[in-house]
Amino acid sequence: MNFFSNGYLNGLYAVLLAGVSIFTGEIVTFIMLGFVFMALLNINSTLHKILEKIDKQ
Repeated sequence: MNFFSNGYLNGLYAVLLAGVSIFTGEIVTFIMLGFVFMALLNINSTLHKILEKIDKQ
């Protein structure tokens, strides 16, 4: 799955979160949020695939 498949807005969010986490010293929080974000993107793409299959029927 391509990280920028939904546009550059996802990249902007990542850069913004990275800046805030470096400023506050919460690097582990940034890494964990990245994992959560990737999981949500995978769930979203899976739901879109299911919806496409349902629409074809």
